[in-house]
Amino acid sequence: MDRFDRYWIGILVGLILPAAFGITYIEVMNLWFALKTLQFHAGGVLSKLLLVSVFPDLALIFVFYTTDTWRLAKGVLIGALPYILASLMVSL
Repeated sequence: MDRFDRYWIGILVGLILPAAFGITYIEVMNLWFALKTLQFHAGGVLSKLLLVSVFPDLALIFVFYTTDTWRLAKGVLIGALPYILASLMVSL
């Protein structure tokens, strides 16, 4: 597992996983109509969607910390920060 313990791998996973989870969540919850009619931002759904999409990253951080892959966990946390900051900016 030491060969995968790299910051850049964690950053890539931290950036790609929330986007994939967010698109899957939109598809499953059938939010495409709200997205097209611009009700997405008005109801605060966008900020909540961004926060929900970070949950898989948080689960991965927990798994990586328990397996002592510290650099990978830090990379995932750094990759999750743009989604968290975007959610805070949209909610204000």
